[in-house]
Amino acid sequence: MGVISGKIKESAGSILPIALIVLILTMTVVPVNPANMLIFINGVVCLILGMSIFTLGIEMSMQPMGTKIGSTLGAHKNIFIIAFVSFLIGVAVTFAEPDLWILAQQSGIEGMVLVLTVSIGVGVFLMIALLRIVFNISLNLLLIIFYSIAIVASFFVPAELQCIVFDSGGVTTGPMTVPFIMSLGAGVSAVISKEGRRDDSFGITALCSIGPIISVIVLGICTGSAGGGYSSSEIAPIADTREGVVRYALGFADSSIEVAKALIPIIVFAVFFQLLTHSFSKKQLVRLSMGIIYTFAGLTIFLTGANVGFVPMGTELGKLLGSMLDGALLIPVSMLLGYFIVKAEPSVYVLNRLVEQMSAGAISRKTTGTGLSVGVSLALGLSALRILFHIPIMYILIPGYVIAIVLTFFVPKIFVGIAFDSGGVASGTMMSAFVLPLCMGACEALGGNVMTEAFGCVAFVALTPIISIQLTGLLYNIKNRRIKKKFVTESETFIDYTEEDAVRTAE
Repeated sequence: MGVISGKIKESAGSILPIALIVLILTMTVVPVNPANMLIFINGVVCLILGMSIFTLGIEMSMQPMGTKIGSTLGAHKNIFIIAFVSFLIGVAVTFAEPDLWILAQQSGIEGMVLVLTVSIGVGVFLMIALLRIVFNISLNLLLIIFYSIAIVASFFVPAELQCIVFDSGGVTTGPMTVPFIMSLGAGVSAVISKEGRRDDSFGITALCSIGPIISVIVLGICTGSAGGGYSSSEIAPIADTREGVVRYALGFADSSIEVAKALIPIIVFAVFFQLLTHSFSKKQLVRLSMGIIYTFAGLTIFLTGANVGFVPMGTELGKLLGSMLDGALLIPVSMLLGYFIVKAEPSVYVLNRLVEQMSAGAISRKTTGTGLSVGVSLALGLSALRILFHIPIMYILIPGYVIAIVLTFFVPKIFVGIAFDSGGVASGTMMSAFVLPLCMGACEALGGNVMTEAFGCVAFVALTPIISIQLTGLLYNIKNRRIKKKFVTESETFIDYTEEDAVRTAE
């Protein structure tokens, strides 16, 4: 119980600030329907409870499972087996990612076609990411090459598809995918990488986020698809408390199916892995099984709270903010929400914990957490700015990625991997369930084109943390150099003093 209570306290600290901001807004400048407020409060409770159980389950199951599979693959040292297995894992874990199916439903492209395209893209780039560790290829080099290809190729698809292209790179790295593939990379790196190459543990999620961008561009070029049109869909407020209970019950059933579909490929792969290698003891298998149950229950509760409680509130807030004072409040409110909402992403918890572990505490959770919050706050500010002034998405993405790539030459290597990984993990469930509906609602209220102006906010959330985390790394490096210089100066002063003192004593 002590562990659960600690998790609940940690989750509450991440989610309650968002609830408090929304509560203050709805009691002052943007009053909302009381029914939506009721289901929002229930959603907050679900998020706190679900995130607590989910993070405990991830620590017991997905992370040790991914690390063991990765270390076994690395120890095998057969390039073809590593490539084939990593491709299969990438396709399997992405195909059932809940956030990807949500985007597919909203995009207007045939759902199965988009999901298969994105899954293959992740599979190919997970293979590239693990082979990069094996052959010790520079992460900077791969990022420059593939982002250059993605940006240039994006001009060959319609503007309506460009936003979906870059959004797809963010939603694929969700709460189920991130813990598994990051642990997989850490396992391979621990076996193959030489001592001192701890930065190899990061960059896996970064490369897996590029795969869907390129694969959806290829789909658009080959088929000429421009996505579908957006049609506004009102979520009817609940009539009474019983209807609210029914809505949550139905949401729980839908979420449990989504999570089960996401877990089944991982479980099947893990069973085959155990039958072939017998890597886990009976005691470990019991712990893994309990962890999978916790993961299933926690993510189901979390998604129910997000989809049932947060989507209506995000949509209504967006419409009200867009219709008031010509949208003047949209930018500051979006930035304030962005600073806190990223803390409620389950994948962010996984990244921060892994960073602290792999850096032996040198890079704290607070350091990466603050960098992410600043980055996402900027991303939502840019999203609001784009809606208000109808700015094409590439006008922001191109200079943004140029800055991100240039910074890679000036920051420690470990921060490069962490930064590009953070872009993927920040654009998760809460972005799909709250931020995207908020942008859609605001864009609709302002009479904008939802497909070209509201979509793309996830892409910004995947971009700006890359810059903010690298700037954090730059400051971290400067601070370390100053400390080292001060230490050397003090040491030399001490040496000079003792030598002079010895001469005087001898005289």
